[in-house]
Amino acid sequence: MTAAACTGGGGDESGGDSGGGEAYPRNETLYTSGTQWGPPSTWNPFMLGQYTTGTVGLAYEPLFLYDPLEGDYRPWLAESGEWTGEDVYEVTLREGVEWSDGEAFTAEDVVFTIEMGQMETVHYHDVWEWLDSAEAVDERTVRFTFSDPRYQEWGQWIYRTPIVPQHIWQDRSEEEVTSGANEDPVGTGPYVYEAHDQDRMIWAKRDGWWAEDALDLEVQPNYVIDLVNSSNETALNQVMQGDLDLSNNFLPGIAEMVQGEGGVHTYYSEPPYMLSANTSWLVMNTTKQPMDDAQFRKAMAHAIDVEQIVNGVYSQLVQKASPTGLLPMWEQYIDQDVVDELGFSHDPEQAKELLADAGYEDTNDDGFVESPEGDPIELTLIVPSGWTDWMEAARVISEGAQAAGINVVAEFPDQNALFDQRASGDYDMLINNERQMSSSPWTYYEYMFQIPVKESQTDVNFGRYENEEAWELVEELNRVSVDDTEAMKDIASQLQEIQLEEMPLIPLWYNGLWSQANESTWTNWPSADGDNTHIPATWHGYFQLGSILMLTELEPASE
Repeated sequence: MTAAACTGGGGDESGGDSGGGEAYPRNETLYTSGTQWGPPSTWNPFMLGQYTTGTVGLAYEPLFLYDPLEGDYRPWLAESGEWTGEDVYEVTLREGVEWSDGEAFTAEDVVFTIEMGQMETVHYHDVWEWLDSAEAVDERTVRFTFSDPRYQEWGQWIYRTPIVPQHIWQDRSEEEVTSGANEDPVGTGPYVYEAHDQDRMIWAKRDGWWAEDALDLEVQPNYVIDLVNSSNETALNQVMQGDLDLSNNFLPGIAEMVQGEGGVHTYYSEPPYMLSANTSWLVMNTTKQPMDDAQFRKAMAHAIDVEQIVNGVYSQLVQKASPTGLLPMWEQYIDQDVVDELGFSHDPEQAKELLADAGYEDTNDDGFVESPEGDPIELTLIVPSGWTDWMEAARVISEGAQAAGINVVAEFPDQNALFDQRASGDYDMLINNERQMSSSPWTYYEYMFQIPVKESQTDVNFGRYENEEAWELVEELNRVSVDDTEAMKDIASQLQEIQLEEMPLIPLWYNGLWSQANESTWTNWPSADGDNTHIPATWHGYFQLGSILMLTELEPASE
């Protein structure tokens, strides 16, 4: 989490160097960092988590944007979209949109893009389990017919999925589609590929971006140069010196910089300074004793001093999570009556009482309880080595557990080794925050309750918790219209009751949407107090959440 920053950067008047000897005017160039962890190597929008920063958002675009702060869909490549029946959704595309190679963007491109999901290795392959057909009615109209409408999931697809040009991709094999480099990306977005080097990606503003005429929008930087992360110290220094305009990494000590005279801008001017991006949970392997016991899991929840993590580890850069774990943007779905009855807080004595009531006793006077059968309990909490904020949080969790009589020790394996253990279920406890802000709390509950559990769990339900009633409710929620807030609240309430009774995982804190900007070259950064309130992130998926609009609101600093 903290092993992040950037290299390079152009702080002088003439700008940085592209690696090929060409300089970019500093006052026309936006330097960013925080997403790219290695040399740019693929511009393939189907390679989630791997594509070069900006591939989706700057080059490729979705049908809609979704504003998680306002809770609204914003037509983008689509001029409009509506359900014309219970199982039919129609999209009208904008007129006059062109691909960056000059070819016309049409309904056939949209149909082609979703039909690529029929390839088993494309990440939205499962959409064809409930989508019956996609048809280009005319050049600007697409009709989607569903065999089993999943309104929440479809509400995700229309803003998450970038549309690709049929004339470029139609002759590519499945291997090329899902793992090819796509070295010359042709998109509808405001930027085109300019150059790249080992430590940076350079995008250049293109002429003829459709939104200039259709929406009176214009991205302000002529160049966006995204720098590869290297270290926190490098990133912090570059932000302070103005060599880096926007860092989307966790930078320890940034609160002092905001309060001082460093010229560092954050979304909020006071704690927590950052928007909340996702929930960090303590995930327990429910297939192992004693984590298979809900009473033990509840005791763990009461043992953890989250306030110490928020105030000590993060210096108030994050917020304590609701017992439900639902992000602040989903506050309307929290059933406070359920929380008041079943919620938890830091209470070591309550933790000890829960353990005693369930038969956990310290039978050998070593300070730690044994199982009801008399077996010793020795548990390991793992987080990746180098993720220094999580490492410190893990130590706080371990200390709290031990104070309540639960022998938990924090260990820090290599990141890839941890990922292997997490997928195979070969662990006791870990911290995770996989699900980001989205258009629906359905994504949160799908992560928590999805079954069946597979031999290798790669992206959901790492705790391997199985509850058929909960999963049926999640699937029921999926089939509720995105506009039916009351029905969504009712199902969410039922899920919260199960969650807090069973405690399959423990919500801890809301991980921050790390965003630190320097105002020496560009001003009018996103702020809760200003006119520009858009999402200030270049992370994968966030341009579709409206951060592309951030680039249209930036203003050059005064000379």
